[in-house]
Amino acid sequence: MNRIFFFVLIMGWLTVSCEQEFVPASVDLPQEIVVEGYIEAGAESRPPFVILSRSTNFFSEFSAEDFNDNFVSGADVRITDGQDTVQLEEICLNELSPLEKQLAADAFGLAVDSLGFNFCVYIDMSFSMIGEEGKTYTLLVDAEGRQLRAVTSIPERVPIDSLRFRLPPGEPVDTLAQLLGYLKDPAGMPNFYRYQVGTNGGPIISPGASVTDDRLFDGEVVEFPLFRPIPRGSVDIDLETFGFYTVGDTITVKWMTIDKAHFDFWNTVEFNTANQGPFSSYTLIESNVEGGLGIWGGISASYYTLPVVY
Repeated sequence: MNRIFFFVLIMGWLTVSCEQEFVPASVDLPQEIVVEGYIEAGAESRPPFVILSRSTNFFSEFSAEDFNDNFVSGADVRITDGQDTVQLEEICLNELSPLEKQLAADAFGLAVDSLGFNFCVYIDMSFSMIGEEGKTYTLLVDAEGRQLRAVTSIPERVPIDSLRFRLPPGEPVDTLAQLLGYLKDPAGMPNFYRYQVGTNGGPIISPGASVTDDRLFDGEVVEFPLFRPIPRGSVDIDLETFGFYTVGDTITVKWMTIDKAHFDFWNTVEFNTANQGPFSSYTLIESNVEGGLGIWGGISASYYTLPVVY
Protein backbone atom coordinates (compact mmCIF):
# COMPACT_ATOMS: atom_id res chain seq x y z
CA MET A 1 0.00 0.00 0.00
CA ASN A 2 1.69 3.23 -1.14
CA ARG A 3 2.06 6.70 0.29
CA ILE A 4 -0.49 8.31 -2.01
CA PHE A 5 -3.19 5.99 -0.63
CA PHE A 6 -2.56 7.34 2.84
CA PHE A 7 -2.89 10.96 1.73
CA VAL A 8 -6.14 10.13 -0.08
CA LEU A 9 -7.34 8.54 3.15
CA ILE A 10 -6.17 11.29 5.49
CA MET A 11 -7.20 14.25 3.35
CA GLY A 12 -10.66 12.71 3.08
CA TRP A 13 -10.96 13.06 6.84
CA LEU A 14 -9.95 16.72 6.67
CA THR A 15 -12.26 17.73 3.91
CA VAL A 16 -15.52 16.51 6.75
CA SER A 17 -27.51 17.77 20.61
CA CYS A 18 -26.70 20.92 22.55
CA GLU A 19 -23.81 20.92 24.95
CA GLN A 20 -22.80 23.27 27.74
CA GLU A 21 -22.21 26.86 26.73
CA PHE A 22 -18.61 28.00 26.92
CA VAL A 23 -17.42 31.60 26.99
CA PRO A 24 -13.65 32.05 26.68
CA ALA A 25 -12.20 33.79 29.72
CA SER A 26 -9.31 35.24 27.75
CA VAL A 27 -8.21 35.74 24.17
CA ASP A 28 -4.59 35.14 25.16
CA LEU A 29 -4.73 31.48 26.13
CA PRO A 30 -1.60 29.28 25.97
CA GLN A 31 -1.14 27.31 22.75
CA GLU A 32 -2.09 23.62 22.96
CA ILE A 33 -1.22 20.57 20.90
CA VAL A 34 -4.31 19.32 19.04
CA VAL A 35 -4.69 15.62 18.21
CA GLU A 36 -6.85 13.99 15.56
CA GLY A 37 -6.19 10.28 15.46
CA TYR A 38 -8.05 7.05 14.73
CA ILE A 39 -7.62 3.30 14.95
CA GLU A 40 -10.03 1.17 12.97
CA ALA A 41 -11.30 -2.41 13.02
CA GLY A 42 -13.17 -4.14 10.22
CA ALA A 43 -12.75 -6.10 7.00
CA GLU A 44 -11.37 -3.03 5.19
CA SER A 45 -9.64 -1.45 8.17
CA ARG A 46 -6.93 1.16 7.62
CA PRO A 47 -3.77 1.46 9.70
CA PRO A 48 -3.94 3.89 12.63
CA PHE A 49 -2.92 7.48 11.97
CA VAL A 50 -2.53 10.70 13.94
CA ILE A 51 -2.49 14.36 12.87
CA LEU A 52 -0.89 16.90 15.22
CA SER A 53 -1.41 20.64 15.06
CA ARG A 54 -1.34 23.68 17.33
CA SER A 55 -4.36 25.51 18.69
CA THR A 56 -5.04 29.16 17.87
CA ASN A 57 -6.79 31.78 19.97
CA PHE A 58 -10.51 32.16 19.32
CA PHE A 59 -10.31 35.75 18.05
CA SER A 60 -6.98 35.46 16.21
CA GLU A 61 -6.53 35.88 12.47
CA PHE A 62 -5.51 32.77 10.55
CA SER A 63 -3.82 32.99 7.15
CA ALA A 64 -2.77 30.34 4.63
CA GLU A 65 0.80 30.63 5.91
CA ASP A 66 -0.41 30.11 9.47
CA PHE A 67 -2.17 26.94 8.32
CA ASN A 68 1.02 25.77 6.66
CA ASP A 69 3.01 26.30 9.85
CA ASN A 70 0.39 24.92 12.22
CA PHE A 71 1.17 21.21 11.84
CA VAL A 72 3.47 19.66 14.43
CA SER A 73 6.43 17.80 12.97
CA GLY A 74 9.18 15.76 14.62
CA ALA A 75 6.99 14.26 17.36
CA ASP A 76 7.38 10.84 18.93
CA VAL A 77 3.99 9.11 18.50
CA ARG A 78 3.31 5.63 19.85
CA ILE A 79 0.32 3.32 20.28
CA THR A 80 0.08 0.51 22.78
CA ASP A 81 -2.60 -2.11 23.39
CA GLY A 82 -1.17 -3.05 26.78
CA GLN A 83 1.04 -5.78 25.34
CA ASP A 84 2.59 -4.46 22.14
CA THR A 85 3.72 -0.95 21.23
CA VAL A 86 4.20 0.52 17.76
CA GLN A 87 5.87 3.79 16.82
CA LEU A 88 4.16 5.75 14.05
CA GLU A 89 6.18 7.04 11.10
CA GLU A 90 5.87 10.68 10.03
CA ILE A 91 5.10 11.28 6.34
CA CYS A 92 4.80 14.81 4.93
CA LEU A 93 3.22 16.11 1.76
CA ASN A 94 6.44 17.72 0.60
CA GLU A 95 8.01 14.24 0.51
CA LEU A 96 5.66 13.18 -2.29
CA SER A 97 6.86 13.20 -5.86
CA PRO A 98 5.19 15.54 -8.39
CA LEU A 99 3.26 12.55 -9.76
CA GLU A 100 2.03 11.56 -6.29
CA LYS A 101 0.94 15.16 -5.62
CA GLN A 102 -0.93 15.20 -8.92
CA LEU A 103 -2.69 11.94 -8.01
CA ALA A 104 -3.68 13.41 -4.64
CA ALA A 105 -5.01 16.55 -6.33
CA ASP A 106 -6.99 14.50 -8.89
CA ALA A 107 -8.46 12.33 -6.15
CA PHE A 108 -9.93 15.38 -4.42
CA GLY A 109 -10.79 17.49 -7.44
CA LEU A 110 -8.17 20.08 -6.50
CA ALA A 111 -5.67 22.07 -8.51
CA VAL A 112 -2.19 20.75 -7.80
CA ASP A 113 -1.15 24.33 -6.95
CA SER A 114 -3.54 24.23 -4.00
CA LEU A 115 -1.38 21.54 -2.37
CA GLY A 116 1.34 24.05 -1.62
CA PHE A 117 1.19 23.63 2.16
CA ASN A 118 3.22 20.98 3.97
CA PHE A 119 0.82 18.55 5.59
CA CYS A 120 2.23 15.80 7.82
CA VAL A 121 0.65 12.65 9.25
CA TYR A 122 1.92 9.97 11.64
CA ILE A 123 0.95 6.49 10.47
CA ASP A 124 1.71 2.82 11.15
CA MET A 125 3.48 1.93 7.93
CA SER A 126 4.39 -1.46 9.37
CA PHE A 127 0.73 -2.55 9.61
CA SER A 128 1.64 -4.15 12.94
CA MET A 129 -1.27 -2.76 14.98
CA ILE A 130 -4.57 -2.98 13.11
CA GLY A 131 -7.54 -2.33 15.37
CA GLU A 132 -9.56 -5.15 16.91
CA GLU A 133 -13.05 -5.02 18.39
CA GLY A 134 -13.15 -5.10 22.18
CA LYS A 135 -9.54 -3.94 22.63
CA THR A 136 -8.32 -0.75 24.27
CA TYR A 137 -5.57 1.39 22.73
CA THR A 138 -3.50 4.10 24.36
CA LEU A 139 -1.94 6.91 22.35
CA LEU A 140 1.29 8.43 23.69
CA VAL A 141 2.67 11.63 22.14
CA ASP A 142 5.87 13.48 22.97
CA ALA A 143 5.85 16.74 21.01
CA GLU A 144 7.62 20.06 21.55
CA GLY A 145 8.44 19.20 25.15
CA ARG A 146 4.88 18.14 26.01
CA GLN A 147 3.50 14.70 26.79
CA LEU A 148 -0.01 13.81 25.67
CA ARG A 149 -2.02 10.69 26.41
CA ALA A 150 -5.40 9.41 25.23
CA VAL A 151 -7.26 6.12 25.55
CA THR A 152 -9.94 4.67 23.28
CA SER A 153 -11.76 1.34 22.95
CA ILE A 154 -13.14 -0.16 19.76
CA PRO A 155 -16.73 -1.29 20.34
CA GLU A 156 -18.40 -4.30 18.78
CA ARG A 157 -19.49 -3.57 15.23
CA VAL A 158 -23.21 -2.99 14.62
CA PRO A 159 -23.72 -3.22 10.84
CA ILE A 160 -26.52 -1.69 8.81
CA ASP A 161 -29.19 -4.27 8.01
CA SER A 162 -29.96 -2.84 4.57
CA LEU A 163 -29.83 0.25 2.37
CA ARG A 164 -32.28 1.39 -0.30
CA PHE A 165 -33.00 4.38 -2.48
CA ARG A 166 -36.39 6.01 -3.01
CA LEU A 167 -37.77 9.06 -4.77
CA PRO A 168 -37.15 12.24 -2.77
CA PRO A 169 -40.09 13.62 -0.77
CA GLY A 170 -42.21 16.26 -2.46
CA GLU A 171 -42.52 16.71 -6.21
CA PRO A 172 -40.97 13.63 -7.91
CA VAL A 173 -37.58 14.17 -9.59
CA ASP A 174 -36.42 10.99 -11.31
CA THR A 175 -32.77 12.12 -11.49
CA LEU A 176 -32.41 12.30 -7.70
CA ALA A 177 -32.74 9.72 -4.94
CA GLN A 178 -32.94 9.68 -1.16
CA LEU A 179 -30.91 7.03 0.67
CA LEU A 180 -32.49 5.19 3.60
CA GLY A 181 -30.73 2.86 6.02
CA TYR A 182 -32.19 0.22 8.33
CA LEU A 183 -30.49 -0.70 11.58
CA LYS A 184 -31.28 -3.26 14.29
CA ASP A 185 -29.90 -1.65 17.42
CA PRO A 186 -28.71 -4.02 20.20
CA ALA A 187 -30.86 -3.65 23.30
CA GLY A 188 -29.74 -2.81 26.81
CA MET A 189 -26.49 -0.98 26.05
CA PRO A 190 -25.61 2.51 24.81
CA ASN A 191 -24.48 2.54 21.19
CA PHE A 192 -22.93 5.37 19.20
CA TYR A 193 -22.77 5.66 15.42
CA ARG A 194 -21.18 7.80 12.72
CA TYR A 195 -21.28 7.68 8.92
CA GLN A 196 -19.47 9.08 5.88
CA VAL A 197 -20.15 8.81 2.14
CA GLY A 198 -17.97 8.85 -0.99
CA THR A 199 -19.25 9.29 -4.56
CA ASN A 200 -17.81 7.72 -7.71
CA GLY A 201 -14.57 6.71 -6.04
CA GLY A 202 -14.00 10.15 -4.53
CA PRO A 203 -13.08 10.92 -0.91
CA ILE A 204 -15.28 9.49 1.84
CA ILE A 205 -16.44 12.53 3.83
CA SER A 206 -18.90 13.39 6.57
CA PRO A 207 -22.21 15.22 6.24
CA GLY A 208 -22.94 18.16 8.51
CA ALA A 209 -24.50 15.90 11.12
CA SER A 210 -22.75 12.54 11.05
CA VAL A 211 -23.23 11.11 14.55
CA THR A 212 -26.12 9.72 16.54
CA ASP A 213 -26.73 7.60 19.61
CA ASP A 214 -29.50 5.12 20.39
CA ARG A 215 -31.20 6.90 23.28
CA LEU A 216 -34.44 7.16 21.28
CA PHE A 217 -34.37 3.72 19.64
CA ASP A 218 -32.53 1.34 21.98
CA GLY A 219 -33.19 -2.26 20.91
CA GLU A 220 -35.40 -1.28 17.99
CA VAL A 221 -35.25 -1.60 14.22
CA VAL A 222 -34.98 1.96 12.95
CA GLU A 223 -35.22 3.60 9.51
CA PHE A 224 -33.13 6.71 8.96
CA PRO A 225 -31.92 8.89 6.06
CA LEU A 226 -28.25 9.04 5.07
CA PHE A 227 -27.59 12.43 3.50
CA ARG A 228 -25.15 13.17 0.70
CA PRO A 229 -22.31 15.21 2.20
CA ILE A 230 -21.42 18.65 0.91
CA PRO A 231 -17.64 19.03 0.36
CA ARG A 232 -15.89 21.44 2.71
CA GLY A 233 -15.55 24.90 1.23
CA SER A 234 -18.64 24.62 -0.99
CA VAL A 235 -20.27 28.03 -1.33
CA ASP A 236 -23.27 27.38 -3.58
CA ILE A 237 -25.75 24.95 -2.00
CA ASP A 238 -28.85 23.96 -3.96
CA LEU A 239 -31.60 23.48 -1.39
CA GLU A 240 -33.68 21.51 -3.90
CA THR A 241 -31.00 18.81 -4.23
CA PHE A 242 -29.43 19.12 -0.76
CA GLY A 243 -28.75 15.69 0.78
CA PHE A 244 -29.96 13.74 -2.26
CA TYR A 245 -27.94 11.48 -4.59
CA THR A 246 -27.75 11.55 -8.38
CA VAL A 247 -29.19 8.52 -10.16
CA GLY A 248 -26.45 6.69 -12.06
CA ASP A 249 -23.69 7.48 -9.57
CA THR A 250 -22.03 4.87 -7.37
CA ILE A 251 -21.56 5.60 -3.67
CA THR A 252 -19.68 4.07 -0.78
CA VAL A 253 -21.12 4.36 2.73
CA LYS A 254 -18.75 4.01 5.67
CA TRP A 255 -20.82 3.08 8.73
CA MET A 256 -19.00 3.29 12.05
CA THR A 257 -19.69 2.11 15.57
CA ILE A 258 -17.74 4.36 17.95
CA ASP A 259 -17.26 4.82 21.69
CA LYS A 260 -18.86 7.58 23.79
CA ALA A 261 -15.81 9.86 23.93
CA HIS A 262 -15.53 9.73 20.15
CA PHE A 263 -19.26 10.49 19.83
CA ASP A 264 -19.04 13.40 22.28
CA PHE A 265 -16.18 14.95 20.32
CA TRP A 266 -17.93 14.94 16.95
CA ASN A 267 -21.30 15.80 18.46
CA THR A 268 -19.90 19.01 19.94
CA VAL A 269 -17.81 19.80 16.85
CA GLU A 270 -20.82 19.46 14.56
CA PHE A 271 -23.08 21.43 16.90
CA ASN A 272 -20.50 24.22 16.99
CA THR A 273 -20.13 24.19 13.18
CA ALA A 274 -23.89 24.37 12.65
CA ASN A 275 -24.28 27.28 15.08
CA GLN A 276 -21.72 29.76 13.85
CA GLY A 277 -22.41 33.43 13.35
CA PRO A 278 -22.43 36.71 15.30
CA PHE A 279 -25.36 35.67 17.51
CA SER A 280 -24.30 32.10 18.24
CA SER A 281 -23.03 30.83 21.59
CA TYR A 282 -19.63 29.29 22.18
CA THR A 283 -19.45 25.51 22.47
CA LEU A 284 -16.83 23.69 24.50
CA ILE A 285 -15.52 20.89 22.26
CA GLU A 286 -15.23 17.62 24.16
CA SER A 287 -11.80 15.95 24.16
CA ASN A 288 -10.30 12.72 25.48
CA VAL A 289 -6.69 13.90 25.19
CA GLU A 290 -4.80 14.44 28.44
CA GLY A 291 -2.26 17.24 28.14
CA GLY A 292 -3.80 18.60 24.93
CA LEU A 293 -6.96 18.85 22.86
CA GLY A 294 -8.72 16.72 20.24
CA ILE A 295 -9.68 13.11 19.79
CA TRP A 296 -8.11 9.66 19.73
CA GLY A 297 -10.98 7.54 18.46
CA GLY A 298 -11.65 3.85 18.03
CA ILE A 299 -13.80 2.79 15.07
CA SER A 300 -15.47 -0.46 14.06
CA ALA A 301 -16.33 0.13 10.42
CA SER A 302 -18.41 -1.43 7.67
CA TYR A 303 -18.23 -0.32 4.02
CA TYR A 304 -21.13 -0.59 1.56
CA THR A 305 -20.76 0.23 -2.14
CA LEU A 306 -23.94 0.45 -4.24
CA PRO A 307 -25.29 2.13 -7.38
CA VAL A 308 -27.83 4.94 -7.07
CA VAL A 309 -30.91 3.29 -8.54
CA TYR A 310 -34.51 2.83 -7.45
